[in-house]
Amino acid sequence: MRLVKQAIERDGSGTITLFPEDPEDMWFTYNLIRPSDLLRASALRRITTESATGSTSSTRVHINLLIRVEKLDFDTQSSQLHVSGRIIEETKYTKVGQWHTLDLELNRNFTLEKKDGWDSVARNLVKEACDPAKQADVWAVIMQEGLAHLVVLTGQRTVLRQKVETTVPKKRGTGKQGDHDKALEKFFQTTLDTLLRHIDLSANLPILLASPGFVAQAFLKFILETATRTGNKSLMGQKGNFVVVHAASGYLHSLNEVLQSPEVLARLKDTKYARETKLMDTFMSLLYKDDGRAAYGPREVEQAVEKGAVGRGGGILLICDSLFRAQDVGTRRRWVGLVDRVRETEGGEVRVLSGTHESGKQLEGLGGIAAMLTFPLEYLDGEDEVEDEIALSNGNTAGEKT
Repeated sequence: MRLVKQAIERDGSGTITLFPEDPEDMWFTYNLIRPSDLLRASALRRITTESATGSTSSTRVHINLLIRVEKLDFDTQSSQLHVSGRIIEETKYTKVGQWHTLDLELNRNFTLEKKDGWDSVARNLVKEACDPAKQADVWAVIMQEGLAHLVVLTGQRTVLRQKVETTVPKKRGTGKQGDHDKALEKFFQTTLDTLLRHIDLSANLPILLASPGFVAQAFLKFILETATRTGNKSLMGQKGNFVVVHAASGYLHSLNEVLQSPEVLARLKDTKYARETKLMDTFMSLLYKDDGRAAYGPREVEQAVEKGAVGRGGGILLICDSLFRAQDVGTRRRWVGLVDRVRETEGGEVRVLSGTHESGKQLEGLGGIAAMLTFPLEYLDGEDEVEDEIALSNGNTAGEKT
């Protein structure tokens, strides 16, 4: 993402103009835009005109529209973002109040104004999106004979790029071995061609090949033989980036098992995905110890922050990015305020986890928010109930004495 122009006042009002350059930028944009924001972008709109004779004609014209956002639709696989709302600025071809859907596209500017101003979370998201180091972390091919899923893991999400499926006959039976080998070679070639269409070999990223049995190992052998036979130096140069690991099947759900294997974790230790996974593992370990240094769920975590337990000296707030996509403005302000307090007032660390990664899904299962505390706390969630019971008990006693 390229920052074209930024005009934000001290009170958070103002606009930012961005230029999305790759599919990952559309994911950032989806997380950035919220209902009631003002969005300006170019659009293609069908205009119908009527001649003096009464005949009509329809043409498409390019216009620049400003809408108040009401609805967002994001296709995770194609990375297409459609933003709908009411036009709030009249043009030659449109009137205020008309409904329009803007299709935000790569290599085309858009300008955004936040209804309630640019809070810290929104500004940090723009900063992260415009970071030149932002890129895919790892590619993975989860496969079995006749089936392969090509997946890319970025700092923000896990995306299925392509599914490859061909028929590979069983080896059993007279003459079947030759048919099996030919079909398997064709499957390998199709999978390799598909991988090369999606991957940027110059990025020099780890490429995981995972399967039950020896399918992944045979596929790696096929890749290297193909690179040698065709003289593809770029492909041969990836030899050290391939990692062959075991998977229970070639289906997508096996990816979680693959990513937990020691050899994969060792290769991914410097990626955002690995850091988030390690954070959640550390949190779960604290939770299992049950020593009062782990809190989860909105109420418990807010109480822990209120008591100063998520601050300097090791306090870490874990929050899922989905909480910031809340439709209700008050709900978003609640979480932004909590993040600001931990970072700026308490001096603690804040990590925003992606809900599309396994660590983020795990966090969502805990209410979307958790914290590792600097000192143990007990009875976090039950304190109010205990106080209520004491108050009620005192009230009954007083009544009896009277």
